[in-house]
Amino acid sequence: MQIAVTGSIATDHLMQFPGRFTDSLVDGKMETVSLSFLADQLDIHRGGVAANISFTLGCLGMSPILAGAVGADFDIDYRPWLEEHGVDTKSVYVSSTHHTARFVCTTDRAQNQIATFYAGAMQESGKIELKPIEDRLGQLDLVVIAASDPDAMITYTAECVRNGYPFAADVSQQLAIMDGDGIRKLVSGAKYLFTNQYESELLMQKTGWSKNEVLGEVGLWIITQGAQGVSIESTDGSALTVGSVPVDQVVDPTGGGDAFRAGFLWGLDQQFPLERAAQVGCATAALALQTVGPQDFTLDRHAFVTRIGEVYGEQAALDVRRCLLTD
Repeated sequence: MQIAVTGSIATDHLMQFPGRFTDSLVDGKMETVSLSFLADQLDIHRGGVAANISFTLGCLGMSPILAGAVGADFDIDYRPWLEEHGVDTKSVYVSSTHHTARFVCTTDRAQNQIATFYAGAMQESGKIELKPIEDRLGQLDLVVIAASDPDAMITYTAECVRNGYPFAADVSQQLAIMDGDGIRKLVSGAKYLFTNQYESELLMQKTGWSKNEVLGEVGLWIITQGAQGVSIESTDGSALTVGSVPVDQVVDPTGGGDAFRAGFLWGLDQQFPLERAAQVGCATAALALQTVGPQDFTLDRHAFVTRIGEVYGEQAALDVRRCLLTD
């Protein structure tokens, strides 16, 4: 399966606050919040949802096509890193005026997060077209439309519909700033819709759609639910729930959802049934959750297969081993 992944490419500045944000909130004074938290740890990592998804797909042996906008700084060490991990970066647009996007996030000890995203070169994502990617590499089997410049996301969706490219809608962080009409344009016709539990409620609130109406617009709705795993529903009424892969400690939640998406899509590429594909997604998510930085985990294929067997059973391990371990 040839997958093009559109969306943000960014550098993550991740900080850890040893207390709880909520301890500093004053009832009745939320309209005048002015807070400063003293972080005791700073890590700078490669990130951005499209790059994160592409990185994990590459670790699993695929060759995803990354399509996003960056600054000239991307060429210093980010592009070589992704290419080393199997990602095709030839469709990345390099801005002459903006820096690569920055994600600045502070996480407290209860895993609550306060984040700011500087769009930078991502504002020029609309200059990327999908047809030249198809002209260069052949048929696109799936286009992932992940969080990016909202207008660019809508443009990608329209191009997918116009050219008949199957697409996955992954609005995620942009739900907060988009209106209902824009969200409806992004979701309608998607083969897959990815949200987490909170985003699913926000999507329905902003679009005015009921759950059944959302399902009437998409092929499958995949809702990640943190430690509770993932649910998958379709318009025909079928539903599936898959439990998560337990982790001893969530070191950093950033990138867990991106890793799930990559694992799930890899599973579909291997023609696994939905349950098995979701199990792989949960396993890749666990790798990201146990590491600070969404592209800083190591995917040891033998250990990965073993962990899947421990959680989901021997047959699951055999299925994944057959596709992931070819030696």
